[in-house]
Amino acid sequence: MHSISGRTADEVWRAAAALAVESALPIQSSRAGDTLEVLHVGLHIEEPSERWVVSRTPPLNPAFALIEVFWIVAGRKDAAFPTFWNPRLSRYCGTSTDFHGAYGYRLRKHFGVDQLDRVYRALCNTPDSRQCVLQLWDPAVDLPNNDGSPVAADIPCNVVVFPKIRDGKLEWMQVVRSNDLFLGMPYNFVQFTSIQEMLSGWLGLVPGGYHQLSDSLHVYTRDVEAVRSSLKAWDAPTNLDSFALDRPTWDIVVPQVIERLSRLTAQGLSHSEFDLCAFRNDLPRAYENAILIAAADAARRRRWHDLAAESIDRCSNPLLVQLWSRWRARCAEKEKQSRPV
Repeated sequence: MHSISGRTADEVWRAAAALAVESALPIQSSRAGDTLEVLHVGLHIEEPSERWVVSRTPPLNPAFALIEVFWIVAGRKDAAFPTFWNPRLSRYCGTSTDFHGAYGYRLRKHFGVDQLDRVYRALCNTPDSRQCVLQLWDPAVDLPNNDGSPVAADIPCNVVVFPKIRDGKLEWMQVVRSNDLFLGMPYNFVQFTSIQEMLSGWLGLVPGGYHQLSDSLHVYTRDVEAVRSSLKAWDAPTNLDSFALDRPTWDIVVPQVIERLSRLTAQGLSHSEFDLCAFRNDLPRAYENAILIAAADAARRRRWHDLAAESIDRCSNPLLVQLWSRWRARCAEKEKQSRPV
């Protein structure tokens, strides 16, 4: 088994990337293409608040990463909401109106129990418990057909989580059956370290380490050169935001975030309505900054470049501003290449 530990998600991701592309491994075929695969990789992020993989080139979309966090904790499975920020999502998750393996729905509704709420209450009363499990995999609907074909386009890659309180901190162990290092892992780090941070806030604790067991860590051969170009560290500011809130405050704040983000996706959104969604500034800083990054990308997609710029100017987290700037430059270059000569 391989073991990688580092202070930040970026440090851990680059080490995992080097392992995946520099090891002399046979090509492993899959339904989505050939991959370089490393089995049984353990990852440890010492400071899960440093959740952003900043060195990945081309850069990730910070707006999509953040809206996925809120889509998950809201317990939703509708495809339209995340697809607004990532129109290519249907290539990987199918074209149905609801995503089969949506993590939030699995956590909060699918099994007939709100797992996040149940774990919170159990850990409040029995902090030393070893029985708290967040289950994402359902064999009744996720196991392959008898002929080995998948039962749906969107089968959960993250399958189970073990949250535990030790030494006054919330430790997090994530088990991933299939882990695409280039497309999936950077976003998964943001999703689940954010949920770890939120649950820590409910419990009045600080996050401990984020641990992950990737059973099949792989890179598609088409992405190998992009991964190689990302192995050098990219200087980035410290993440200033925390999603940790006490439970009553969180229960008030998150529905407001979801409502504002949902309005940003509406057809026929006017400039004045955009302003009301993006610039209200009545929520905790981390949540307002997440909305501003999402708003900047919503404006960019409508070619409202002045509103996109204003959204970023109002963001108080330099790391998110840097992530957005790299993402915007990537989009501008793609737009330039697609223009007719």
